[in-house]
Amino acid sequence: MAVAEPIRLTSLSHGAGCACKLGPSQLHDVLELLGPSVPTDDVIVSEASGDDAAVYRLPDGRGAIVTIDFFTPLVDDPFDWGRIAAANALSDVYAMGGVPALALNVAGWPVDVLPLETLAEVLRGGRAVADAAGIAVIGGHTITTEKEPLYGMVGVGFAPLDALIRNTQARPGMSLVLTKPIGVGMISTAAKRGAATEAQLSDAVATMTTLNDRASSAAVASGVRAGTDVTGFGLLGHLRKLLEASACGATVDAGAVPLLDGALDLAQRDVVAGGTKRNHAWLQPTTDWGACTLPEQLVLADAQTSGGLLLATEDPGALLAAGVGGHVIGHVTAATTDGPPGAILVTGRLDG
Repeated sequence: MAVAEPIRLTSLSHGAGCACKLGPSQLHDVLELLGPSVPTDDVIVSEASGDDAAVYRLPDGRGAIVTIDFFTPLVDDPFDWGRIAAANALSDVYAMGGVPALALNVAGWPVDVLPLETLAEVLRGGRAVADAAGIAVIGGHTITTEKEPLYGMVGVGFAPLDALIRNTQARPGMSLVLTKPIGVGMISTAAKRGAATEAQLSDAVATMTTLNDRASSAAVASGVRAGTDVTGFGLLGHLRKLLEASACGATVDAGAVPLLDGALDLAQRDVVAGGTKRNHAWLQPTTDWGACTLPEQLVLADAQTSGGLLLATEDPGALLAAGVGGHVIGHVTAATTDGPPGAILVTGRLDG
């Protein structure tokens, strides 16, 4: 009897990783329809500022950082998918300057399509990253789905309130530092279409499963208080969110942005996720792309999964000396007088 070929996880996914999320324009529309929350005095950070996680004041002067993130498969190896999803979820705690303390699993599983052994491998991958972060996964919630599997985590961490890294704290003159290369959205989309090389996929998985713990601790130690992480809205999308929250603009040197090998080539072949194209459309009114071609623009808007930290600092030398391993890619400017904050000027060309 012939043995059935295992089902490719990415064949069940309508979008790869964070590219499956609502676009920034769609999310804005939903929140406008919902209206603002009415937080208590102890809610230090809510959804109002667009930060990476919520923060609640504790009696001892620390903040409890709480976040949730989950998505569809972006690789076919279930263990790697679990690792990527866990690193991505914990990244929001690190992006706020916090240290994770515990996690909960969140999963949706098509039990009539995929075996439970595959779900166990996904959860094992998540546990492996939690172990690397020094925390325990102490429970969670699962549902059945019809076809598409989902996985992610709730992350809880802590930070001193005076050391939080916020979207709202960027100021003109600060340097912008990016701690991981971009392009994983292009590569994961290529993998879903069977067009990624083994080397490209290996590099992308290595990038996505690397925790942002060292970058976060280096940022806090060097006095950084402004930043975010780079995920579904892409590099320039998350930069725009940071600039809008801080009432600033920015200039980005495209030639200084680190790329994964092959990302620009894939964009030139239109191996581009729908989420990336939504990001690009949303950026149009506030971005001067300079000499960048459309494929270069799409890479700068590429929907990332478990990307690096994007940090704004007055002392990039101190940050880099602390071992962040980042690249200075531009600087924060004053907002234009004839338009809203969030304007981005791109100079140079991507070095792909």
